[in-house]
Amino acid sequence: MPLQLTPPLGGFYSTFLGCYIAQWSVKQPLESRTCWCSESPQTEPGDQVSQVYLKDFQVFCFSIHVPAVNPQDLISSFLLPCSQFLDFFLSPFPWLGSRLLRCWSHALYTYSQGKPFGHRGELGQAKRIVVKLGSAVVTRGDECGLALGRLASIVEQVAVLQNQGREMMIVTSGAVAFGKQRLRHEILLSQSVRQALHSGQNTLKDMSVPVLEARACAAAGQSGLMALYEAMFSQYSTCTAQILVTNLDFHDEQKRRNLNSTLQELLRMNIVPIINTNDAVVPPPEPNSDLQGVNVISIKDNDSLAARLAVEMRADLLIALSDVEGLYDSPPGTDDAKLIDTFYPGDQQSITFGTKSRVGIGGMEAKVKAALWALQGGTSVVIANGTNPKVTGHVITDIVDGKKVGTFFSEVKPAGPTVEQQAEMARNGGRSLAGLLSEQRGEIIYLLADLLTERKDEILAANKKDMDLAIRCLSQALLKRLSLSPAKLNSLTIGLRQISVASQGSVGRVVRHTRVASGLELEQITMPIGVLLVIFESRPDCLLQVSALAIASGNGLLLKGGKEAVNTNTILHQLTQEALSVHGVRDAVQLVSTCEGVQDLCRLDKMIDLIIPRGSSQLVRDIQRATQGIPVLGHSEGICHIYVDAQASIDKVVKIVRDSKCDYPAACNAMETLLVHKDLLRSPLFDQIVDMLRVEGVKVHAGPRFASYLTFSPSEAKSLCTEYSDLQCCIEVVDGLQGAVEHIHKFGSSHTDVIVTEDKETAEQFLQQVDSACVFWNASSRFADGYRFGLGAEVGISTARIHARGPVGLEGLLTTKWVLRGNGHSVRDFSEQGGMEYLHEIIPIQQPLPEQRSTN
Repeated sequence: MPLQLTPPLGGFYSTFLGCYIAQWSVKQPLESRTCWCSESPQTEPGDQVSQVYLKDFQVFCFSIHVPAVNPQDLISSFLLPCSQFLDFFLSPFPWLGSRLLRCWSHALYTYSQGKPFGHRGELGQAKRIVVKLGSAVVTRGDECGLALGRLASIVEQVAVLQNQGREMMIVTSGAVAFGKQRLRHEILLSQSVRQALHSGQNTLKDMSVPVLEARACAAAGQSGLMALYEAMFSQYSTCTAQILVTNLDFHDEQKRRNLNSTLQELLRMNIVPIINTNDAVVPPPEPNSDLQGVNVISIKDNDSLAARLAVEMRADLLIALSDVEGLYDSPPGTDDAKLIDTFYPGDQQSITFGTKSRVGIGGMEAKVKAALWALQGGTSVVIANGTNPKVTGHVITDIVDGKKVGTFFSEVKPAGPTVEQQAEMARNGGRSLAGLLSEQRGEIIYLLADLLTERKDEILAANKKDMDLAIRCLSQALLKRLSLSPAKLNSLTIGLRQISVASQGSVGRVVRHTRVASGLELEQITMPIGVLLVIFESRPDCLLQVSALAIASGNGLLLKGGKEAVNTNTILHQLTQEALSVHGVRDAVQLVSTCEGVQDLCRLDKMIDLIIPRGSSQLVRDIQRATQGIPVLGHSEGICHIYVDAQASIDKVVKIVRDSKCDYPAACNAMETLLVHKDLLRSPLFDQIVDMLRVEGVKVHAGPRFASYLTFSPSEAKSLCTEYSDLQCCIEVVDGLQGAVEHIHKFGSSHTDVIVTEDKETAEQFLQQVDSACVFWNASSRFADGYRFGLGAEVGISTARIHARGPVGLEGLLTTKWVLRGNGHSVRDFSEQGGMEYLHEIIPIQQPLPEQRSTN
């Protein structure tokens, strides 16, 4: 059957050609082998191969789809036998051998080029990486000489990745700039002393230097550039090798095979190839010859060289460093230019290219064309800034780690909007939400509570799916957080209705009214913060609580839940958007379902105004470290203390300690350390506490002082700053009130701390001196909760010192703005010649009736 060979359109296919050779006389196979060739195809679309008779043998060419295997193994196993076979049997027909070889080349080429990575998170799997350094990255601003500090940081990153077991290749510019520096220096030195004296005091500055020819500069600079790379890489015990190429090296089959073989051998020996165009002899590029066809690319700059090399060597990733952050939807520097995080084939029609960089012969348009060609060849591409001193020291490693740096080229378009688009939708939806009457926002929340009751069975079914999947990989504490029950849903419904009532008059409320001068009045009014990003783990109920508070306060909301609760979060978010749709603000609450990591979300400083983490202490710490200019509201740990005073009641102590530790050990407001007055150590009260903890299954860890009192003590606590989040706690001994306060300030997390005592004076001192968000007297630490405080719900408990502290409810999600109403007033009116005086009169606040109230 004839086989038509067609280059892939929009993708790749796994195809190989086989030769089945049968002895014509006996109709039995003489030999059956699969033939492979590592060369890129030269077959044009429409080429056909049919049955061919060779003396007593018949050759059938056919196409077969095969599972993915290592092409290198297949080359070594089949290429040589097939080559020998062709040499022997097809020698009388050289045209036929060439034809078949081209067919096999095309087949192997399209097979071996696997699909590029679809998402940034997969870039960490890249084994073979090409790093392209543009002229603007390598050279100084004066274009004479190299940017040594920048180059050193790039070399360090490449060496680190190489030492991790990756195969690194560098395509570098810089020879012309380095040579220009050397030649100018030589010209100045060659000037006669008389010429220098005649030029006056500004000898070197005024001395004219002729325009230098680029090829001569390249010839003078190549050896020095390579010597510099060798010296830098030697500091990391990494060897390098220089390879200079021209366009002809890729068009000549034998030269291309030699180049491929050389690079393969260098990589096998753990050597970093440094590749550059041989600018000393390279001819000028042919017009309109760049990027023609699927498998042909003209090498006219280092962008096209890097793309061709990456595809030729089957690189997993090409990192192209330039002097811009990446690809913009319009020329960088214009007011409306936005960095494109992910670029897809076909999108180039919607962007406008600006001018090329200050040095080099390429531009962004050339980079995009080369990147798309490499992407079609199976290599993932990222274009990023290699000149920014804030990121140059880690730009390459950040890209490999999957962080959002530069523009990532992908063939896989997300099913829904990107997280940047979702943030923009949340901001616009939040502004529309804030523009509603407070009664309308309350109506949305009340409807959400009703939907929670009506669709209870769907919610519980989705939660059961998550529980069934998570039961093998999550701890009991996290499973308890993940689980939803009818009782939990009922509590959530009550809380949502409380928020609905509390939302009345929350946005646009006047908190201060001042008459600044006659006819000039100033108001301070409440308003939403903007866009909130709430990241939560294993707590689907958090989605509803936070959504209700965001709706009540008029904030846009981005939600990022853990994958362990994906089914529950999806149904709860659908219900939330269904309720929002009643007043046309469906987009105000967005659930991020893409694969963006937490660190990527924390970099959206221009789109997100406040981050609220809800999860483990490690999650909170990671977010606090990852944020770039975005405030974080939350606490890193919930190390809550209960101090049992010498005057404590036995019944109260046992009840409070049991509830604080055993009611919900995984909660952030559960007791972690029990501080006991030293006079109680050998008392019946202490014995009852210990017996109760033993009965409840609580594992006790002894603090260092408590352990010193015991002959046989429990296991000593590894740290007094531990949040166990389980049926475990630490017991430590203190001398009295002052010792307890000092211990809490030293080892606590400023979350919630409790004193149990019947001495009112001691209790009041404790309440005043302890600097925590929540301080209780004779009450369980578990009361530190927005619902129990009457806030309806909370977005979290803040241990910060500004904005909001403790359980953060509706009020904590509002800020204020100042509104000044005048009548042509100017500051000059209040000068000595103006005649007006400041009054600064405080006016009593009169809130409008509900039906008259509207928001800003």
